Formats: sequence, structure tokens, C-alpha cells
Amino acid sequence: MSEPKRLRYCINGEWLESKASKYMPVTNSSTGEVIAMAPCCTADEVNDAIQAAADAFPAWSNRPVAVRAQVMYRFKALVEQHLDELAVLTSTEVGKNLDEARGEYVKIAEACEMAMSLPMLMQGNSMMNVTPDHDTSSYREPLGVFAGIVPFNFPAMITFGWLVPLCITAGNTLVVKLASWVPLSGMRLLELLYEAGLPRGVVNIVTCSRGEADILLRHPLIKGVSFIGSTSTGLHVYSTAAAHGKRVQAQTEAKNHGIVLRDASLERAARGIVNSTYGCAGMRCMALPVLCVENACADEFLHYFTKFAKERVIGCAYDPKTELGPVVSAEHQKFVKDWITRGAEEGAELLLDGRDTVVPGCEGGHFVGATAFDHVTEEMSCGREEVFGPVTFIKRIDDFEEGLAIANGSRFANGSCIFTNSGYYGREFIRRTHGDMCGVNVGIPVPVSFFSFTGHKDSFFGDLHILGRDGLAFYTETKTATVRWFSEEELGRTSRISTWEGTTNRT
Repeated sequence: MSEPKRLRYCINGEWLESKASKYMPVTNSSTGEVIAMAPCCTADEVNDAIQAAADAFPAWSNRPVAVRAQVMYRFKALVEQHLDELAVLTSTEVGKNLDEARGEYVKIAEACEMAMSLPMLMQGNSMMNVTPDHDTSSYREPLGVFAGIVPFNFPAMITFGWLVPLCITAGNTLVVKLASWVPLSGMRLLELLYEAGLPRGVVNIVTCSRGEADILLRHPLIKGVSFIGSTSTGLHVYSTAAAHGKRVQAQTEAKNHGIVLRDASLERAARGIVNSTYGCAGMRCMALPVLCVENACADEFLHYFTKFAKERVIGCAYDPKTELGPVVSAEHQKFVKDWITRGAEEGAELLLDGRDTVVPGCEGGHFVGATAFDHVTEEMSCGREEVFGPVTFIKRIDDFEEGLAIANGSRFANGSCIFTNSGYYGREFIRRTHGDMCGVNVGIPVPVSFFSFTGHKDSFFGDLHILGRDGLAFYTETKTATVRWFSEEELGRTSRISTWEGTTNRT
């Protein structure tokens, strides 16, 4: 086994050796092998990254937005050119299968396309003669340096889809703290971004611990922070950064609920939900881990659901045949397995148990097989808290109203779904659900990038959401200019009056 590669951090477009005394392991999730070591960058190195971004801001923001957008054109082309290489890299470090990894890069391309439209979206408003002889115009302008603190589950899409395209095309610069478990995808994408012609210092990357990351929340040169991660950390990020005068968008945990009614196409619903729940090994905030299933159809639905769940091919993430890969790390594998044990201890009926899953040839991998519980009640913590793994919790209900009440009783409100052929219940669900991204007969209701990725309750802290019009507003501020010009006649009359008044005053 070769020695794991020591990774560097990037400031001003240069990859630098860290002076860190601590390095954090990056594993191949399918084998457990340590393939790289990420530096826990020092406080001075984080401060240097912020200063580099601040130094790059004046020249970058002064470039016309159409010129900045050209970088996104070239970057998108490079991502598509290197798609296979990038997908394998993401599959290796995260554990998601190749199709799911490719999906991250499809979303990056989509976000780049939105950023390319900023020459139109950043246009302000104007009106002539708002009052006699006065014209008013508004403009959108960049703020300065932003910080991004990103999670492990979508290291490519979140950094280079949710953050980079809008932030820098709007004219800002950026410092990103990558998740130390999965930094390889982000580092490779930054290389491609600089290859696309990005000026030095516009995007800078570090890996570090929470202690050093706190610098990003307090530093006076940072204007805003975009965070994705746990609710407890997100609340800390929001309260700390906001107290230091910064804009914050903190996308946090979820416990998305789906409602399955008796009139739904049960077989089709089961297939969609299996994909939603077990895709990316359940490690996505738009997974559907809780199902409120109407009693009248619960047994038939579970027949289809367990059948399709058992059919999913478990294996090495970057094997093209794999449908369910490992979770990201041994630590996270233990976390998920402990939740399964807890669910059984709390009295839920274990229909499928993935704790003992072993893949031949990948015995050291971080695998958890498809798992499902039936008869989960509101008193059980396993049905309330985020597990972030391939685990489904079935809550049986008598009717739509009971299911909606259970779903809306969650402290999280990221996404929600209903499966029904009733237009009435579909409309009522959209109107009344707390889930901020909701779907009717859609298991993963993630909007395309020109709509905002949202969240309510304990799933989001802040005012302006990610992507869409909210995202553009987050990365820009409005300047309003009121102008008055004088005719030659008015200027002449004013001049004569001033002269006459001056003479009178002297007299």
C-alpha cells in the first residue's frame, strides 16, 4: 500500500504546503484505505486565504459581468470534458455510486448556466422623471469576500454549484473550507476553475478544524457566510457570523416526511421512494427517510417497497453495477448503525437490517445495507432525528389529515412529498405542508438552479436562500442613484443669480 498523499491548500491560485501539525485522513469509502491526508490549516493560513481574496476583489469586481461570466462558460466545458474522471474521484471519497456522482456534475453545469445569465439578472431598475427633473436608477453590486463552509455529502455540487458560480460571477471573491473527509473533488475542480481563466485569489481553499473555521465567522473582511451542515453547527454559524455583521445562509438538517395515500400508484411510488431514500446511501438532505402510509394500503405498499429495496445492488461505489454504495467513513458508518440499534431498542419493527452488510473484496468498506422500520411512533427518537443513512421509518396513519399533522409536527422543514392521484389532496398538501420544497408524486423535489433551494424551521437559518433569485440577492447589494441635470439656460440663470446675490451681499 502506497503512502497516503499529503494534500495542500490553495491561496492565490498556488498550492501551498501547510505548516499544520495535524493532518486528517481521507479514505476510499469502498475499501477503508487511507488515500490522502488533509491538512488542518493554521489560523495564519486561514487569515492569509481571506487576505488573498480581499486583495483580488477590486480588480475582479471591476471586470464587466459579461467578462466574469465567460469563466463559467469555460469552466462548464472543462467539467463536462473531465466528467468520468471527476465522477470516479467523488465516488471514491464519498461512497455514492457513479450515476449519483455524475449527477453532482450535471448540477454544477446547470448552476454555471444560471451564472452565465447574470448579465441580464443583475440588471437594475430605472425611472425617468420620478419627480420633476429627477431620474432614479438602482444597481446590483458585489459586496466583497464571502466564506463557504461545505459538508461531506456533495463536495462537488455544493461548492462548485451552489456557491462558486453565483458568488464569483456576481463579482465577489471566496474562501472555501472543504470538508476534511472529502476534499479531493473540490481541489480538482479548483484546478479546472483556474484552468478556465479565473484570476488568482478569486477562489481560495483550505481544510481545517472548527476552531480555525471560526475565523471565517468573525473576520472583518468577510461580508457573508454560506454554510451547509448540521443544525447545531448551523445555529452557531448563524448566530456568530450575524453578530459580527455578516450575511448568513445556513442550510441545516432534515427529516423529510412523505405521505402515501391509498389512491396512489403504489408500485410506482415504492420505486421512487426507494431511489429517494437509498440513493447516495441516504446521505442527502433531500432524502425521504420517513413515510406516513395510510393503513388501508400499508401492507401492499410495504410488499413493493421491501422487494425493491432488497433488489438494490450493493457494492464498490465506482463499480458501474453498484446501486447502493458505502457511507462516507467508518465514523459515519458507526453513527448510522447505532441509530438502527436504537430504533430496534425503542420498539420499532425492523423489516430490513443492513448492519451486517459485507461486500466481498471490499471488506474494509463503510457499508450499511438498505434498512427499514415499520410501526414507528412519534415517541421514538429514531423517527424524529436525522440519521443520514440508508434507513427508512414507516409511520402508519388513518388518513391524510393525520399524515399531514405528523409531517408538520417535525422540527425540520426542508422537503416533503405526497403520493396520491387526488388533485384535491395534492393541492391541499402543497398549500399546507411545512416542507419548503415539496413534491406531488415526486420523491426528490429538488428545484433546478434558477429556483432557490430553500428550507424552514430548524432546516435553515437566515433570510436569503441558496441559488435562484434569493442566491443572487445574497451575493449582491443594491445601490440607488438619483440624478438631476440642468439645462444651459438654467445654469446661466443660476450663475447670474449667484453673481447678483453675491454682489448684493457684499454691498
